[in-house]
Amino acid sequence: MDARKKKEKKLEKRDVTVENVVADVEQPMREVTITNPAQQLYGEWDIVSLRKKKVYSLERAYLYLDFAGGNKVYGNNGCNTINGTFQLSGNNLKFGEFISTEESCHNVTNERTIMHTLADVRRYTLETQYNAQYLNLMNSKGTVIMVLKRHNLDALNGAWIIKEINSENVAEYNMRVVIDAVMQTIHGDTGCNIINGIITLDPAKDMAIQFEDLQSDEHDCEDIEKETALLLALEKTESCKRINQNEIALLDNKGSIVIVLQRITLR
Repeated sequence: MDARKKKEKKLEKRDVTVENVVADVEQPMREVTITNPAQQLYGEWDIVSLRKKKVYSLERAYLYLDFAGGNKVYGNNGCNTINGTFQLSGNNLKFGEFISTEESCHNVTNERTIMHTLADVRRYTLETQYNAQYLNLMNSKGTVIMVLKRHNLDALNGAWIIKEINSENVAEYNMRVVIDAVMQTIHGDTGCNIINGIITLDPAKDMAIQFEDLQSDEHDCEDIEKETALLLALEKTESCKRINQNEIALLDNKGSIVIVLQRITLR
């Protein structure tokens, strides 16, 4: 079963792709003054809600605002890759026409809603909460119709050595992985086999990450049990947290550390 079908299977039990947001008691949003839009808005933003409803989609729905490329925007509407342009002046924002790939979607209504909402955008504000950034997109009446969240897993990008698995120090085995949170891939060398997999992110949850469709070359090696332990621990991963500047912990659904990654520099 390929990665796309696995994602489809996960969504089969859902009859709708949005759900009402239930507000918890939380720290209030703080508006950010825009002084340098090209610097403050540049980059990748996850689409987390449409008209006060959370977004669920087969593919991660996001926008990438590229000022250096001449006010270009690209991303994914939950199924298809999209490309377009935008105009920005002060707090006024308007998207031009988009072009899109033509994949068959699990729920075409959600894809269309995203595209129709983008067409209605006229203004924006930037807010922060718990060190996360939110880009509120509004219509001509000033009503927030879409909320974007700054992707918060950049700290995971790069090359890592597996320092611990389930509290056991395994650094001597020199197992290494390269994580690309933007492309949502993981590649690695266990010292026995090459492993590859995909990453699933939940933009509605801070630091949520899962590793799926993990595959290896399946060579039989002397230390194969360490590779097996690594793959099982990756499959259990639900989130991550920073330990220090050079180490990241991967956590299971109970919040227990299953893997400790230590950053390395590839030569």
